[in-house]
Amino acid sequence: MSGFNLLHLITKSQPVSLRSCSLPSGASRSTKSWPVSFIQEDLKKRLTPMQYHVTQEKGTERAFTGDYTDNKDEGTYKCIVCGAPLFSSLSKFDSGSGWPSFSDVVKEESITVSDDFSYGMHRVETACSQCGAHLGHLFDDGPRPTGKRYCINSNALAFQLKDTNPTSPNFVAEGGATSTPDTDGKTEL
Repeated sequence: MSGFNLLHLITKSQPVSLRSCSLPSGASRSTKSWPVSFIQEDLKKRLTPMQYHVTQEKGTERAFTGDYTDNKDEGTYKCIVCGAPLFSSLSKFDSGSGWPSFSDVVKEESITVSDDFSYGMHRVETACSQCGAHLGHLFDDGPRPTGKRYCINSNALAFQLKDTNPTSPNFVAEGGATSTPDTDGKTEL
């Protein structure tokens, strides 16, 4: 049954007004000015094709295929594009959705949310507040106390394992993140 026919059956007795969507599914990032920006050609060289598609073209990886879906290690999940800390492993939970899910962010200002009307439905898109990279979507069906489920593509994330040695330069304090030293001229995220 098509989506239209299903919608018609559900709303037969109740008229529904649908707003048109100016963004087709998979549209590229908005032109909003972000605090951190990158040259798209450099990103195409640095990111895998899937990472680029997800973060720059608002793509989605297939469910249950991402590297971090079943990750149970303790640490911090960062934006794959700019390295901004986004989520702590302490807020990660198994939603059964096939994507990494988090009940809260490291800092409220880490994520920017906006309306997404792609695929004929309304969702709340999440993006990195520093560089505007598309991360995934936010839903109101998560666990208490927040009730939120940040459903995030693994390809939008880099994971920094928690360093338990407080004298290490890579030590990560509870709920926080720190950068790692340069190696081979590239910064680890």
